[in-house]
Amino acid sequence: MTARIRTRGRPGRDADPTVGAPAGAALPTRGLRFLLARRRVLLRLTAWSVLETGQTFLIGYGPARALDEGFLRGRADVGLVWLAVTGLGVLLGAYGTARVYAAVAALVEPLRDRLVEQVVTRGVRTGDAGSLSGLTQQVEIARDTFAGLVMVSRSFVFTAAGALAGLFTLAPPLLLVVGPPLAVGTALFAATLRPLARRQETFLVADEALAGDLGTVGPGLRDITATGAEAHIAAGTGERIEAELRAARDLAHWGVLRVASLTIGGQLPIVLLLAAGPWLLSHGVTAGALVGALAYVTQSLLPALRNLIHGLGTSGSRLTVVLRRLTGADTGAPRPPETRPGPSDATADSGTPPPALSLASVTFAYGPASAPVVRDLDLTLPPGTHLAVVGPSGAGKSTLTALVAGLLAPSHGTIRVGGHPVPGPEAAAARVLIPQEAYVFSGTLAENLAYLRPDPVPAQELLAAAEAVGLTPLAERLGGLDARVDPATLSAGERQLVALTRAYLSPAPLALLDEATCHLDAGTEERAERAFAARPGGTLVVVAHRISSARRAGRVLVMDGRSTAYGGHEELMRSSALYRDLVGSWTPGPARRESEPALALRDAYRVDAVAGPGLAGDGRHVVAHRPVGKVQAPGDLRDGGSLGREG
Repeated sequence: MTARIRTRGRPGRDADPTVGAPAGAALPTRGLRFLLARRRVLLRLTAWSVLETGQTFLIGYGPARALDEGFLRGRADVGLVWLAVTGLGVLLGAYGTARVYAAVAALVEPLRDRLVEQVVTRGVRTGDAGSLSGLTQQVEIARDTFAGLVMVSRSFVFTAAGALAGLFTLAPPLLLVVGPPLAVGTALFAATLRPLARRQETFLVADEALAGDLGTVGPGLRDITATGAEAHIAAGTGERIEAELRAARDLAHWGVLRVASLTIGGQLPIVLLLAAGPWLLSHGVTAGALVGALAYVTQSLLPALRNLIHGLGTSGSRLTVVLRRLTGADTGAPRPPETRPGPSDATADSGTPPPALSLASVTFAYGPASAPVVRDLDLTLPPGTHLAVVGPSGAGKSTLTALVAGLLAPSHGTIRVGGHPVPGPEAAAARVLIPQEAYVFSGTLAENLAYLRPDPVPAQELLAAAEAVGLTPLAERLGGLDARVDPATLSAGERQLVALTRAYLSPAPLALLDEATCHLDAGTEERAERAFAARPGGTLVVVAHRISSARRAGRVLVMDGRSTAYGGHEELMRSSALYRDLVGSWTPGPARRESEPALALRDAYRVDAVAGPGLAGDGRHVVAHRPVGKVQAPGDLRDGGSLGREG
């Protein structure tokens, strides 16, 4: 029987029609689907908003009746009753507002959850370098902005409905004065929404391009001056500054229309009511009704329109930009110019397979004032290459794998995986990174192993991969492929075996092992590396934990933070003093030894990094035998005894 592994979603009411929608689908369509899937929440929100509408209605109607039927007729008791009714309406409206917030939360939090799911999925599947920013900042911006937009839009709609109903109830002619300018101002604002969002995004793109350019130019000012490239660099930077300036001016011009919308829709009705006061009074409008109309405009319509324009005009544009970036929809805004095709593109077009990995003049530093960890590195690996990366701690080995994986961006130079630029979805799909700390999730062993495969994986293939990498004994001990895995009960080495087998089953041709076997014994490590090296069409890059990994590799890259050496084992033994030092620091010990130092162990302080036979402890020395910061205190050694006899 063939077992197949499938991912399962949550059925029933947790299903969301927006999940799985095409990335290029229009945002309005996806937004409408999201809202229709939450009809009950919208109905609840509408019901509580109607209660707020009653408050708006009474703000103008109550004082008008208090004047006309009470105070102007000398009946103070009637006037006070109407004012009390107005106060009661305000209290009921406040209660409705409190309930509105709960309904808005029920509408907003699912959006945040879906966005987080999409960001995490994209980050895990494609290695998108912007995922962290999306998760920590952009998702929160989207949630807060969406909540604000729901509040201001809902408030304007129901406030306008309550105020217009009150004006009609007081005196229909009042609508002739207030209604037309309100409609014109609202329509003018609505017409600016789409152009304003486009220009907001254009400005953000220009700002990002300028920031990226300055981030490159700033650290390289010395080199720019030394090579006499000031004019060339200044011209390119000047173009980006001019582009951002044009975008800012264009955005400001459209922003002026928002001010005009507020003036026409919210402030002009006040002037018209005052100017038309004599005419209104001569046509049956009472003094109380005129005061009520002014209350409707100043206390309800003007604040609601102001909140709508400032909230929807600014935050709405920002929400559109953020949602497009988080969901991967086409923005339609201009993009920075594409990188010109490199050699990998040319070879791919000519029919020759592109290199599995190529780095051209790659430089990387962890800060503008820091010395580069990787400096002007050129490297080309044909498909099928087995490369070992060795060097002292801090030489940049793990940094190199992070650069290739797209987790870090180089300060200079280009990186391509299978001919595709890094970062990018094509390059991310063509590589798999196995870090030192392996990740295993709760679930069956089969689900863990097939996690990187988009399609179901037959049980025979899972078992074959486990046998090749060396996972079979652990799988049998756990109870087979269908056994549940508890990550907390697995050792670090067992977790590494699971992660290695998962990567072995991945369709990605390039495998990056960043000390991914450091918790395994030498025999298991050798078996796993040989399995990866033998994958059909596969390319293997190993950050070596033991120098024996370098001897197994066809090619070796030696890094020391300042320069690099590249070649085969015998070639490097002749040409690289550092490599000879690394190899010479390892001498085969008894068979029971399970580890070999991968670094040069002769430091300036004459401290042996590994305890060995004949090294005596006399109560005054400290022997370093673990990573930096972990030493064995003298009290742990028997004075005068040989460390070779210590347990």
